[in-house]
Amino acid sequence: MAETEPQLTPEARLRYDRNIRLAQVGEAGQRRLLESTALVVGAGGLGSAAILYLAAAGVGRIRLVESDRLELSNLNRQVLHRTAGLGRPKAESAAEAVRGLNPDCRVDILPERLAAARAREFARGADVALDCTDNFATRFVLADACWAEGVPLVSAAVLRFEGQLLSVIPAEGSPCYRCLIAEPPPSEVAPTAAQVGILGAVAGVLGTLQAVEAIKILARIGHNMAHRLLVYDGLEGTFRMVRRTRDPECPMCGESGK
Repeated sequence: MAETEPQLTPEARLRYDRNIRLAQVGEAGQRRLLESTALVVGAGGLGSAAILYLAAAGVGRIRLVESDRLELSNLNRQVLHRTAGLGRPKAESAAEAVRGLNPDCRVDILPERLAAARAREFARGADVALDCTDNFATRFVLADACWAEGVPLVSAAVLRFEGQLLSVIPAEGSPCYRCLIAEPPPSEVAPTAAQVGILGAVAGVLGTLQAVEAIKILARIGHNMAHRLLVYDGLEGTFRMVRRTRDPECPMCGESGK
C-alpha cells in the first residue's frame, strides 16, 4: 500500500495560504519547503533578508554558519538584528528573530567561520545553500563544497550601489562557480564594504532575490539561474542578465579538473 503524504495542519494552511494559492506551489510545493533544509552562510546584509523570507515561506530548517558579533556599523543593512543586541553573536540574534517570525522554522547555529576543513560537512544533506558572505575566500570554500556534495548554491555579492546574483546547480553541463571566476581575486582589486561603502537597501534587494531563487529550487518551480548572472545597478535603477556557460578549462568542473 502506497504511503500517503503528510497533510498540512489547519494552522499551516492559514500561515502559508498565499503560497498555497500559487498554482506553481500548491500544497505539494509547500510540503517540500517545510521538509527542506537550507544552509545559509552569513547573517549580515544579504543573510538578513534571505533568512527572514526563507523562514516566512516555511523552510523547515535553516543551518546557519555565522561567527561574528553585532556591531553598530552593521545596522544600516543587517535588518535582521536590533540595536539592543549590540555585541551579541549574530547567529543567536538571527535565530531569535526567526523564532519570533515563524516557530515552524528551526535554526541550527554553527557559530564559526566556514573553513575548508568542515565546509563539506556543513553542506552535506542540505537541499540548497545560500552564499551570503562578504569575502571571496569564504565564497570559494562554500562553492567548492557545494559542488562536491551536489548541493545547489545561490550566491550573491553586493558593494556600493551594485549587486550580482547567480545559481550553481551541480549537474552535467551546468557551469560551476569557478567557471565565472577561476580563483579568488587579490584583495587590492576586491574592496570591501568597510572600505568603499554600501547602500543597505541594495543588500536587501539581493538577499530577497536569493530567497526567491532558493524557494524556487526547493519547491521545484520556475527556471533557475544556473546559466545566467543577474547584475543590478541600484544607482541607475537597472537589472541586466548575462549568459553563463561552462568553461572546458575550468579548474573545478572542466576537463582539467576531473
